[in-house]
Amino acid sequence: MTYIPISPSEREAMLGTVGVKKIDDLFKDVPAKHRFPDLKLPPAATEMEAAAELGALASGNETVRELVSFLGAGAYNHYIPSVVDHILRRGEFYTAYTPYQPEVSQGTLQAIFEYQSLITALTGMEVSNASHYDGATAVAEAVNMAYAQFRGKRTKVVISPAVHPQYRAVLRTYTQGMGLELAGDDSSADRSAERSRRSLETGPASLRPLIDANTALVVVQYPDFFGRIYDYTGLIADAHAQGVLVCVAVNPIALALLKTPGEMGADIVVGEGQPLGIPLSYGGPYLGFFATRHQYVHKMAGRLVGETMDSRGQRAYVLTLTAREQHIKRERATSNICTNQGLMALASAVYLSVVGKTGLRQVAELCYHKAHYAAQRLSKIKSFKLCFSDPFFHEFSLCCPRPVAEINAHLLEHGILGGYDLGQDYPALKDHMLIAVTEMNTKDDIDALVDVLSEASHG
Repeated sequence: MTYIPISPSEREAMLGTVGVKKIDDLFKDVPAKHRFPDLKLPPAATEMEAAAELGALASGNETVRELVSFLGAGAYNHYIPSVVDHILRRGEFYTAYTPYQPEVSQGTLQAIFEYQSLITALTGMEVSNASHYDGATAVAEAVNMAYAQFRGKRTKVVISPAVHPQYRAVLRTYTQGMGLELAGDDSSADRSAERSRRSLETGPASLRPLIDANTALVVVQYPDFFGRIYDYTGLIADAHAQGVLVCVAVNPIALALLKTPGEMGADIVVGEGQPLGIPLSYGGPYLGFFATRHQYVHKMAGRLVGETMDSRGQRAYVLTLTAREQHIKRERATSNICTNQGLMALASAVYLSVVGKTGLRQVAELCYHKAHYAAQRLSKIKSFKLCFSDPFFHEFSLCCPRPVAEINAHLLEHGILGGYDLGQDYPALKDHMLIAVTEMNTKDDIDALVDVLSEASHG
């Protein structure tokens, strides 16, 4: 917050307004022994000293500016045009809050409207909210929406084990006490290595037997957590045949290159917006986008901005839908989320506007081709091989001859941030590394990774 000093006369006027003579009178109801407790704080520092100390602490962190990164697993190192940050730092956006008064919030409302329009175009859906905390909560809100759509009469959710493990963990937290069955989530049942490996290798086909008349929602990821690309059109048709809704969690960059979930027939499309102009930032704040079809809009959480005309015939923007309990009756509310990550939604809108349709496709193509070059080179290293034969976007699984932690330690010694250890979440994938390649990785970076891993294969 900005510090705004006041003059003595202003202070006296304020005190007079609240009916006291001096500032100490404001604390008279607090027992004297509790008014000024000894906080045992270190001596005060000047601004210059504080800045130096914070700088020293920050320098202890290694970032993608100093390291070559091949780590993804849901958060990716993409290039962010400088204009994104310049727009975000404008005061009217940087300090904006929920636009309760449309007549004085037209800029914020238009920015949200443009964001929604871009998300619907990207996903192939009809409406988008604005928005959720991150991709994980967007998935959880999709389950809430499906549960509400069936009025709680369907109590089963089928979720692919290839959906991000953290998304599934958040979903389990959200659904505690709701009486929902989460089918397909290996984390909640038998996690034998053989069973888990088999379900992962069969892909969407393993979900079909789980769908029945009690199922409210099927959740899949596209590309999935391992980077694999599947066309879910058939699975979605099978689900719809039993009246089941389908949610597809997507990587937004991949949608510039691949068939949209809307074309596949998806009912809900969600995802993590971090790749769209939002820095890694040690895990957040991020953005969860959420898009659906018109028929489900009244069960959707979050807010929806619409375009209309005012009394003078001028274009105007309003909050068309705000299904929170502070606006409507609690029993009719769809969510109690109290922020829309508006600044992050603006970042994504600026990013998409700046790079445009052609630029976003170029980013996606660079990611795709560089990742396939890396996969082709890495698969030729003795004792390393690709774990899956399915098509992939910019992430792929590499089977390693040694524990991933050991290999990553070796890579770090050479200034390389290695891939994600899949064995942390999937016991069947022990010694498997998930490698991500983006437009930020040069051919030299990839060749260096190959050289260092070649050394590791002989260790």
